[in-house]
Amino acid sequence: MRAWTRRRLLTSAASAVSAAGLAATAAAPARAADALRPGPGERDIADALRSLPGLRLIEERRDAEPGYRHFVLGLRQPADHTNPAAGTFEQRLTLLHTSADRPMVLTTTGYHAVLTPRRSEPAILLGAGQLQVEHRYFGASLPAGPGYAHLTIRQAADDHHRVVRLFRRLYPGAWISTGSSKGGMAGVYHRRFHPGDVEGTVVYSAPNNADDRDDSACLRFLETVGTAPGREAVKAAQRQLLLRRAELVARYEAWASAEGDTFRVIGSADQAFEIAVLRVLFMFWQRATPADVATIPGPRATADELYAWLDAWAGLPLYADTAARRYVPYWYQIGTQLGYGAVPTAHVADLLRHPDGIAARSFVPRDVPMVFDPAAMPDIDRWVRRRGSRMLFVNGAQDPSVAEHFRPGGADSRVLWVPGGNHSVGIADLSPADRAWAEGALHRWAGRG
Repeated sequence: MRAWTRRRLLTSAASAVSAAGLAATAAAPARAADALRPGPGERDIADALRSLPGLRLIEERRDAEPGYRHFVLGLRQPADHTNPAAGTFEQRLTLLHTSADRPMVLTTTGYHAVLTPRRSEPAILLGAGQLQVEHRYFGASLPAGPGYAHLTIRQAADDHHRVVRLFRRLYPGAWISTGSSKGGMAGVYHRRFHPGDVEGTVVYSAPNNADDRDDSACLRFLETVGTAPGREAVKAAQRQLLLRRAELVARYEAWASAEGDTFRVIGSADQAFEIAVLRVLFMFWQRATPADVATIPGPRATADELYAWLDAWAGLPLYADTAARRYVPYWYQIGTQLGYGAVPTAHVADLLRHPDGIAARSFVPRDVPMVFDPAAMPDIDRWVRRRGSRMLFVNGAQDPSVAEHFRPGGADSRVLWVPGGNHSVGIADLSPADRAWAEGALHRWAGRG
């Protein structure tokens, strides 16, 4: 799961440019996009997009890098691919177009669409176009009606299948799919149900919770990750946070009140705070580097230092309603098909007030029914192990998200590891030999090797 952190938000907010500089940077992509426009008698890509059935060109944005044009699109999709009577919804897509002769990279987000025109690593390595698909029930891609009855891995895979079939009319060359974390999981599920849609798949940092009843791998990982002093420092900070619960929850409530936020989804600021404290053990190691261990608050830390550290690593706004409502679909998927790992709690058991607080049910309104499907993930895992061909999994060896990871057994597939890497690893972080294999596989799948 891609964890939001206050650090990332503050870094983005702190980035500023002068008005003159902004105008200069905006001008270059505009000129580059103009170079991609057709000559006399040639058909423009915008017109070609408008000709595709069920597709709406919402906007062409002037923010693409040189050599690309950036489109925001809406595709009419069935709410239920097995029942036309269930109606339709519009799924949000973005397209970075460079040439119909180049490969196309299908990016599955697993969450909301990102409107910043950022190319994925496979798109950069191949000089390819890129088509991003927002996951159903996230962002603007909302089927009508209450609940999440049609939020399943198969329905999402069928969404991606229809996208590929439609856009192959304009981009007939090689297709590569890619995604990170939950987006990578969605890419795997797409391949499971439609294995011939793309020529290859690159998956980053994707969990594989094949048996939700057995969390031993995740627990073992979190008890051995990093160094013993680092692990004990995180656990000690968790105890300090819970021992000072009254003061820190009051601060959390004051923040929410100032922001006009509430805690109706989870139930209370106290429960939201406890969830954040429990999850920080996982989320810290998911993103941390060795240097971050030195920033863990010690026994003499002030309330300010404890609160800031928890906010930076566990993202306190995530558990208040404004953000929590956006991620209800994620937790619904966790609680009905995807499953989730556990975290060690014995060291704080005497300080907990909310049993099973970090269970998926805590994040989904109580009037939304949830029934777990124990067959969904074993089916995916079995297919990957037996038939997962032309699949590359790139994982960080220090990332608890991949304590349980995919193990492809088909031809031309590998799992490659970044020693010491966390949840943000890429092909560029691999050893020279592994990087050469990964880049060679990409070009081979794209018909260039």
